[in-house]
Amino acid sequence: MIEINLLPGDGKKKRRATSTATKFEFNLKPPAWLASLTQGITDKYMLGAIGTAIASGLLIALMFISQTARATMLEARETQAVKDSAQYGTLLNAKAKAEATRDSLYQQIAIIKSIDDSRYLWSHLMFEISNALPQYTWLTEVTQTSLPKSVAVADTVKKAASTDSTGTPRQRALERDRAKRARSDSLLAAAKDIQFKLVGHTVDIQALTRFMKSLEASPFIQNVQLTRSDLVQAEGKEVTEFTLAAQTQAPPPFAIKTVPLIVSAVR
Repeated sequence: MIEINLLPGDGKKKRRATSTATKFEFNLKPPAWLASLTQGITDKYMLGAIGTAIASGLLIALMFISQTARATMLEARETQAVKDSAQYGTLLNAKAKAEATRDSLYQQIAIIKSIDDSRYLWSHLMFEISNALPQYTWLTEVTQTSLPKSVAVADTVKKAASTDSTGTPRQRALERDRAKRARSDSLLAAAKDIQFKLVGHTVDIQALTRFMKSLEASPFIQNVQLTRSDLVQAEGKEVTEFTLAAQTQAPPPFAIKTVPLIVSAVR
């Protein structure tokens, strides 16, 4: 049987298409060395292990690169910090010395205030007692019963350091300064707060009552208490001997009067 191809060139096109398809299929195939390498590996667990090892190697490489970059950045920051520390070290030392000087001045000012504010205390007390003393009443003894207090004496006692470590360094420094000022003020108040007793005689018990009320009304005296009252003989007469206990108090500002000190020039 004879077949006649009535379409010229049709056979060549088919052969060309067939050869193109064959070439395309050949390009999609893996390389020969890879095919020969994986040809003997048919276990799926082995293939998974190989894939895991490759992924682990890539992950380790990425982590190494990341850690190297981070170490380089930290070294640069450390170098900058050391440079800044060396640069501002002198300023920090000067600041610490200035703060120490300031703290010492706080204590010295408290001592000066204590001496200055308490040097006229007994003058005021004697003036107030003399004004409050009624007729037919006299005193035989005026004695301080509390221990003498002074900021200068209390300042020699070693204070325990504060163990509070909360807050920023600036806040801790401000808290220490506030505590030192409060302590200086409390020591000053303690130096001005004394207790004393008055021993005297009177021939009128009502005069003793007026005397106690007058002392209590003084801006410098408070807590006047009668501790003892007895009948005794004085110069052949029967009188009442009394003992009063009292305490000083800080007077209001308007109760203290000051005058300018004028010194005449000596020629």
